[in-house]
Amino acid sequence: MDLHFGDSKPTDEERAAVDALLGPPESSWEGADRSDADLRWARGGREARDRRDLLLPGLHAINDRVGWISDGALDYLCRRLTVPPAEAYGVATFYAMFSVKPRPATVLHVCTDLACAAAGAPQLCAGIEERLGLGGGVAVERSPCLGLCERAPAALAIRAGDPVRTAVSAPATVHDAVLAASAPDSAPEEPPAALAVPQAGQSGLMLLHRVGVVDPASLDDYRAHGGYTALRRAFELGPAGVIREVTDSGLVGRGGAAFPTGRKWQATASQPDRPHYLVCNADESEPGTFKDRVLMEGDPYALVEAMTIAGYATGAHQGYLYLRGEYPRALHRLEHAIAQARARGLLGDDVLGQGYAFDIEIRRGAGAYICGEETALFNSIEGYRGEPRSKPPFPVEKGLFGKPTVENNVETLVNVLPILTMGAPAYAAIGTRRSTGPKLFCVSGTVERPGVYELPFGATLGDLLVLAGVRDGLRAVLLGGAAGGFVRADELDIPLTFEGTREAGTTLGSGVVMAFDDSVPLPRLLLRIAEFFRDESCGQCVPCRVGTVRQEEALHRIAERTGAAAADDIALLREVGRAMRDASICGLGQTAWNAVESAIDRLGAYE
Repeated sequence: MDLHFGDSKPTDEERAAVDALLGPPESSWEGADRSDADLRWARGGREARDRRDLLLPGLHAINDRVGWISDGALDYLCRRLTVPPAEAYGVATFYAMFSVKPRPATVLHVCTDLACAAAGAPQLCAGIEERLGLGGGVAVERSPCLGLCERAPAALAIRAGDPVRTAVSAPATVHDAVLAASAPDSAPEEPPAALAVPQAGQSGLMLLHRVGVVDPASLDDYRAHGGYTALRRAFELGPAGVIREVTDSGLVGRGGAAFPTGRKWQATASQPDRPHYLVCNADESEPGTFKDRVLMEGDPYALVEAMTIAGYATGAHQGYLYLRGEYPRALHRLEHAIAQARARGLLGDDVLGQGYAFDIEIRRGAGAYICGEETALFNSIEGYRGEPRSKPPFPVEKGLFGKPTVENNVETLVNVLPILTMGAPAYAAIGTRRSTGPKLFCVSGTVERPGVYELPFGATLGDLLVLAGVRDGLRAVLLGGAAGGFVRADELDIPLTFEGTREAGTTLGSGVVMAFDDSVPLPRLLLRIAEFFRDESCGQCVPCRVGTVRQEEALHRIAERTGAAAADDIALLREVGRAMRDASICGLGQTAWNAVESAIDRLGAYE
């Protein structure tokens, strides 16, 4: 490997940030200040290269401490890991939360995505920028969805330092957002996660029954409310028995793909290649989605227990929890929960004295929607750009680090707990024959009670909106987020099942339900969706890289034209949309046209 380093040197602060993660350097090759060391060869190169997966944590360490990543800091990190600086630069520039150019230590991310845009985010941004002015020590960045849609509009302030400090303002006002940025320690505390669950405390809930009832920091409180009953049941059944229960329950993935979870677990468990890995995808970045955040903030031990069960069933001894970089409270809650579980023998070398070793490591994302795709997530953890891989081979054969890997999102994993405590037949009796169990829905937009709702599969869209308090003047509902589709206000009898939404010509996706009334300009909404996909395309494949740009350009032109000229651009949109859907490598490009197409065909957006 030919490594070319520049002449830039890290500052003491940057060096300390990297060394705090990797330990002190052992040779001049790694950057130690030793004048007598020989630099003609690299010592420990293979061992250092095996730590490439620490590249993303290293970039976080620098960005957290200083606020941006300089050439000197990047070179020093690359020396420590024996990574070519050109490759590391490509990784650092891939993520929206990093900067390789100087910027203030405080960054205020203001969400301008769908729910926040409808709640006045453009005016909020203008007011914040006017108040702070230029060069005021705060960088204001317009951000895609922050996962705080039930409290739109939202802002997240991050101040670099040791330690890094964060503050959330939601629903944000100009005054509160500026306060969060200028004095994060003095900003008002976030409301409890239970406020995002309008049903909190109601009987009959399965996935949300502990949110607002237990102290999310207390392991004893969690166990007093049924915690770790499912794990003990798993040890009684054995790995094969757990997989059989999950298969018989009919559980399918809740991230949108709806792949049978039991089949995925069985395929991973049966692979002879070792080791096996478990990856929890907590990088929910679909605009309008925030259910996983609420689960992690309100019931973090449930996820730790569910990951332990999944690891046991599939023969994995190491689990990775890939968490959105925009979720600081979820990060703190899960770090505490994992540490407590480890201290109490619920993680580690001998879980519950059963001779099974399992542990969990948190890896933070850094603002890349594409990393919600499982193979892009694997590349991100491994220290590469978060670009999807071609399939086959599938992750159950060659996933993380080239080994058999099972990947599930937070909601999917948490469903395993009631399956084991109540039994597969009882679980399968909930919902419909093809969509079993409960489902979490993220309701936002123009409703009286936005939040996360738990309903059995089979309830209608109208049933859900009645619970959320739909307002008069409803014009359209976006199902599935930016990658989903619009339905009309007279289509509320659509059953909320995977098969029901498919038959209605739309999608359930990850459970986004975003309501819009007549006050929301639909063309502006579609343009924001197009901008989102243009920004979030990883650029690996031509259909998506070019198609998302052409889609946005056409929507800009349509907004300024009428008649035949607009019709020509709509025809072009259809052609570009078909090309993206048929030829893109992954789901981002394949679904980038869905919402725009549904708005044109179902809502008559440009008539």
